Amino acid sequence: MFPGCPVRNILARLCDKWTLLVIYILYRSGKESMRFMELKQQMPDISQRMLTMTLRTLEEDGYVTRTIFPEIPPRVEYALTERAKSLKPILDSLLHWSVDNMEDIMNDRKRASEAH
Repeated sequence: MFPGCPVRNILARLCDKWTLLVIYILYRSGKESMRFMELKQQMPDISQRMLTMTLRTLEEDGYVTRTIFPEIPPRVEYALTERAKSLKPILDSLLHWSVDNMEDIMNDRKRASEAH
């Protein structure tokens, strides 16, 4: 990706369409961990394949842990690491900023599309 630039390297993976949302849902749940289908239910517009890929990337980068329980059927749970939990103030700020600015941004988009 961008090995010489830490900002581009990290943000390229962290700021895709689903990653921050998965982290936010795990944080917001207030639980220690969540099962795959619990996450999927919170994001009905994500495919099972994309959620799997997103969780794998989060695990590779050390944002979530994956625990497999030896049951039948196997139970898999995902939990935030301390690294991911340290993103909380940033996510909270981004969420508040988004809510505060969404209407204006949507109006600007509408004006721009009407101008074309």
